[in-house]
Amino acid sequence: NKSTKKRVKTNEIRRQRNVARRSRMRHAIRDLRAHAAAAEGGDEKLLAELKDVSSLLDRMVGKGLIHRNKAARLKSRLTDRVQG
Repeated sequence: NKSTKKRVKTNEIRRQRNVARRSRMRHAIRDLRAHAAAAEGGDEKLLAELKDVSSLLDRMVGKGLIHRNKAARLKSRLTDRVQG
């Protein structure tokens, strides 16, 4: 069926896109945690990085990659880690 073939192709494209986005998100979180562990609390670079990661998480919610509550939980925990 023509529509089935198109659906399979579309699903694969979206899957690959989601894998890339999820990987980018996880790396950003991992890097921020590593930088927060190595630095003093309240560092301006860390706060800027936290802002970028928070924005990235919000975009992933908009894309439907993660749930909004998960994004809120991650942002809260990252903020505690950066400030503490």
